[in-house]
Amino acid sequence: MGRRRHWILLTVLISVLLLIGVGAVNAQDANETDELPVEPPTDESHPGYEYIQQEDDTEEKIALGEQLYFDPRISETGTISCNTCHNVMEGGDDSRPVAMGVHGETGPVSSPTVWNSGFHHTQFWDGRADTLAEQAEGPIVADVEMGMPDHEAALDRVRAVDDYVEQYDDVYGDDVDVDDPEELVNLEHTTDAIAAYERTLVTPNSSYDQYVEGDADALDDQQLAGMESFQELGCQSCHSGPMFSGQWDEPESGEGVYQAHPVHEDNAECEQYIDEYDLMDHPGRMDVTDDEADEFMYKVPTLRNVEHTAPYMHTGQVPDLEESIRVMSACNLDEDPSDEEVEDIAAFLTSLTGEYPDQEMPRLPNPSGESMVPMDADTEFEDIEEERDDGTDEEGDDDIPGLTLGTAVIAFAIATAAVLIGYSRRLNE
Repeated sequence: MGRRRHWILLTVLISVLLLIGVGAVNAQDANETDELPVEPPTDESHPGYEYIQQEDDTEEKIALGEQLYFDPRISETGTISCNTCHNVMEGGDDSRPVAMGVHGETGPVSSPTVWNSGFHHTQFWDGRADTLAEQAEGPIVADVEMGMPDHEAALDRVRAVDDYVEQYDDVYGDDVDVDDPEELVNLEHTTDAIAAYERTLVTPNSSYDQYVEGDADALDDQQLAGMESFQELGCQSCHSGPMFSGQWDEPESGEGVYQAHPVHEDNAECEQYIDEYDLMDHPGRMDVTDDEADEFMYKVPTLRNVEHTAPYMHTGQVPDLEESIRVMSACNLDEDPSDEEVEDIAAFLTSLTGEYPDQEMPRLPNPSGESMVPMDADTEFEDIEEERDDGTDEEGDDDIPGLTLGTAVIAFAIATAAVLIGYSRRLNE
């Protein structure tokens, strides 16, 4: 409990550090925002912003949220948790081009990092959720993620575990009038607890933060050169503010939170990148608003800890940091930086990596004498496996390459063994 209290208190200090931390990079201030605040907002002056520190984020609520975050049993097959796609043991994502959910289903875009997500006042690539709690609702019932038929089905699994119900009672018991698990274990409480845990996922004290706090030796010469090139190219026109995401002190309309990508489709290099990395295969925010003006508009991702979140872009197709700099330079800035500038900027971006708080897999509560996940939960998955065992894929195509290769390897091993045995016998004769 002491360790949790330490991180709750540290969160306030960290938020100040993050707010101060962008001062040097934002010197040119392409967005012409007001001077950055030096402390977190405490009122509604920043619409949609999820305050990083909440008075009711108790140790008990955070502990409950952490267990729910790691619990795969609230997915259809009992195999996918929040942490599956947003792995806090790594960069806060899943290191895949696009997320893989139940039954091997994949989504249309890559998984954003969960680290420092409490500082964002919009969630998802298309901004369809304003808060962490609202964001947590979606994946539970998404077909390509956790796949539950509805939220009540997921909540029923939680209600079946007495230990979970007791924890909900400890945290939210004063908010309900009756001692009823259906009232106590509800969607609002569940997502609120998950959000409380996610607000602790903050990475302070990056080399860049140390530099702007006065440590002139915190950045090396290459990183300093990269910081200069970052500004000269205009990268901060989108990646501004303390999160290097443009998401701070924005008007209620959200202007500046989203950015078109790509912008310069007629740039020769950008045309190649569009084809190679499928940059225009997803409609962007238009998928939410149905407004053609929002086509190919995306939430500007944070650059903090960006060295740990490859592959890059909303499609997850760009393999490394240097290539992503080239793609963004051509497609959004109409620029062609030299190899040296690209390497310098990449070096500067590594200075935005903060200190990760230690994370431990929590022990999850269990119901007594029965499974939390129904025995028929993976029936559909078993049907898919049977199709594969029959030598056909989901479209009915024969001769699955994986099975053919496996059979060939086994046959080759048997044949090789037979030859060696025969050769050994000849030697003994």
